[in-house]
Amino acid sequence: MVRYLDGTVALVTGGSRGLGKWISYSLAQAGANVMVNYAHDSKGAQKTVQWIEENGGRAVAAKADITNQEEVIQLVKMAEQEFGSSIDIIVNNATGPQPELSIEESNWKDYLDQLEFFVKAPLLLLKAVLPCMKKKMGGRIINIGSEVVQIGNPFFANYVTAKSAQIGMTRSWAAELGPYGITVNLVHPGFIPVERHEGVDPTEYQQKVPLKRMGEPADIGETVVFLASGGAKFITGQSIAVNGGNTFGT
Repeated sequence: MVRYLDGTVALVTGGSRGLGKWISYSLAQAGANVMVNYAHDSKGAQKTVQWIEENGGRAVAAKADITNQEEVIQLVKMAEQEFGSSIDIIVNNATGPQPELSIEESNWKDYLDQLEFFVKAPLLLLKAVLPCMKKKMGGRIINIGSEVVQIGNPFFANYVTAKSAQIGMTRSWAAELGPYGITVNLVHPGFIPVERHEGVDPTEYQQKVPLKRMGEPADIGETVVFLASGGAKFITGQSIAVNGGNTFGT
C-alpha cells in the first residue's frame, strides 16, 4: 500500500477487533501512527498493535471509555505524549451490545444506549480534537455507519435509529467545519463477517449482493484510508456504502 498518510496520527475507536482492527491495520500500512482504542479488550488491542508493528507500522493500545468526557480528554492527550503530535484522523467505529428488540420490548434506554456510542462519543471526541484541527486548518472525521439505515431492519429500530442519526450529524459537521479544511464523511459497511459473526451463515445475504461475494474487513479499511488521504480532500458530508451494491442511494 502507498504510504499516503506518513506523519499523521489516527485514532480508531473500538480498534481491538472486528472492523476496527482492520481499519487500524490499513491506516498503519498507509503510514499513519495509530492509536488502537479499546474499552475492555486489552489482549485484543495488544494483538492488533503487535500485528501492525510486525508489518512495519507504528501503533499503541489506548484504553478509554469514549462515552466518558474525562477519559476522552486523556485519550487525546495521550496522542501528544506517544507521537508528539495531535490527532489528525478520527475513525468513530466503536459500538456496544446490539440487542434485537420488538417495539413492545423496547424502552427509551435501549435507544439511548445506541446513541451513546454513535452520537455522544463522536461529539466528545470531536470537541476534544477540534482546537488543534482548526489551528492546523485540516483534519479527517470518518464515522462508521451501517447499511441498516437504508434497509430498515425490523426488530432493530434502536440500532437503526442511532445509525441513521449519524447521517444528519455528518452532513451538519461537514458544513460547519469545511472552512477549516476538516472533512467529515460516513462509511456504511454491509454485512462483513468478523469475530462476532462466528457461526452465522452468510449464504442468503451473499446471494442478494450484486457482486455475488461477501465483503472483507480490508474493504472497509481501504475505504477509510482513501477518505483520510489527500485524494479525498474535496469529499465531505458524504455517505458511502461499501456493500457490493446491496443498497443504493443515501
